Amino acid sequence: MTADDSYGRLDDDDYPAYTMGRAADILGTTQGFLRAIGEHRLITPLRSAGGHRRYSRYQLRIAARARELVDNGTPVEAACRIVILEDQLEEAQRINAAYRRTAGASSVPAAC
Repeated sequence: MTADDSYGRLDDDDYPAYTMGRAADILGTTQGFLRAIGEHRLITPLRSAGGHRRYSRYQLRIAARARELVDNGTPVEAACRIVILEDQLEEAQRINAAYRRTAGASSVPAAC
C-alpha cells in the first residue's frame, strides 16, 4: 500500500479506522455499549489481523443514534431495532427517488 492509498481512505466512511476504545471515547460511551449493539446486530465491526474490533465512521454514526435513543430511556434492543428500521426507510426512500427520476425522464415525449 502506498501513502496515496492511505490518504484516500481518510475520506472513506466505510474504512474501519477506529479501535473499540477510540470509538467508545468518540461516542462518550463504554466498550460494553458497543459490544451490546453488536450483539443486537446493529453494527458488525470488522476485525483486525489480531482479532480486535475496528469501526468505521458510518458505524459510529449509527452507534451515536442508538446511544441517543438509549440515553432517552429506550432499551438497547429496541433502540437497535429502531435504528435499523430508520436506516431501511432512508434506503427505500433513496431508491424510490431514483426510480421516480428515471421513470419521469423516460415518460417525457421526445421532441420532433
